[in-house]
Amino acid sequence: MNTYEEIRTWLYEQLPMYQRQGASAYKPGLEKMEAFMGYLGDPHKEFSSIHVAGTNGKGSTAHMITSVLMEAGYKVGLYTSPHLKDFSERIRINGIAIETAFVVSFVQEHKAYFLEAQLSFFELTVGMSFAYFKEQQIDFAVVEVGLGGRLDATNVISPILAVITNIGFDHTQFLGNTLEAIAGEKAGIIKKNIPVVIGETQEETTTVFKTIADELKAPIVWADTVEVKPYQTDLNGLYQKKNKHTAIVALQTLHLDQLHEEHIRIGLQQVVSNTHLQGRWQMLDKNPLVVADVTHNAAGFAFVIEQIKQTTFHKLHLVLGFVKDKNLELIFSLLPQNATYYFCVPNIGRAEEISVLMNLAEKYTLNANAYESVEIAYKSAAKNAEHNDFIYVGGSTFVVAEIL
Repeated sequence: MNTYEEIRTWLYEQLPMYQRQGASAYKPGLEKMEAFMGYLGDPHKEFSSIHVAGTNGKGSTAHMITSVLMEAGYKVGLYTSPHLKDFSERIRINGIAIETAFVVSFVQEHKAYFLEAQLSFFELTVGMSFAYFKEQQIDFAVVEVGLGGRLDATNVISPILAVITNIGFDHTQFLGNTLEAIAGEKAGIIKKNIPVVIGETQEETTTVFKTIADELKAPIVWADTVEVKPYQTDLNGLYQKKNKHTAIVALQTLHLDQLHEEHIRIGLQQVVSNTHLQGRWQMLDKNPLVVADVTHNAAGFAFVIEQIKQTTFHKLHLVLGFVKDKNLELIFSLLPQNATYYFCVPNIGRAEEISVLMNLAEKYTLNANAYESVEIAYKSAAKNAEHNDFIYVGGSTFVVAEIL
């Protein structure tokens, strides 16, 4: 294995990967990760980090914080997941993806350890990001939680700030079936004496966060109770309003000498060009209007449907595919009936079967057809759409990845 392509293929095939396999690849617990960090020389202790969790918006919020810190002149590492097009997107410094030569040398050097320790794909990737950030001598790492918080591989860090965007129903088979239980898992990133910013005050979760923060003497800031200036952002999507608010409060909570109001203003306006974030209400074409969006749960779809209602078009076409383990009943109950649906199966092992989608479409009386691939579904929508129609592509990160 000498090339990046060979290494990347090995990573995907040899190691359990949650995005592709689902529950069988999910290995909660920090023991292996802590041992891995020790083996690597504890690279995560060589830089300051900001830890971002939440059901929705944690990726966008992490990118916003990164963009602003870049504008303030800091060297900023960003770790996110999953990737859309290439593995290297997960690990960036000042918006630039990890050098493929580092990926190759890192895997070659430590392959025996990975196999012996039986690391998951995610654990290996987190360790690789921290090793890379240490080597590149970054100022800050903005680290997005993979799943949950308490038992997530990223939770080996001791951040200078924890951020929890919101709590909704997703990954309930791992995190619990109540908002309180899910909040308890996300609150696992709160550390002793370290401030935590909570993006949304929610009746069911407030006590959970307050109790844990009090126990750890962690100063808690409820972002939606803090007034901030109405800065603009280049990230479209109604749901970005809350993410932007959370990011601004998080940045202000850091109290960095080098960070000024102008950095926040410019950083929020240049998130895409600074960090190369994709798939968030991303406009791909104008006539017809084509938007790709990675929203994949009911809480997110509520915002998507509201934004569709606020968009001007003649006819609506939705190209949708999903992965298993989502509450599709709830999502389908939100979908508009005056639209044409193109249901498809993304090219991934844990994609939801087309028969399940079509049965739900029938139950909710949606005008729908089934397609064996994302590409065929999209081409059919493009063929049927007229100049002033609207094509929305989403339901899963993997559907969007295939379109991009």
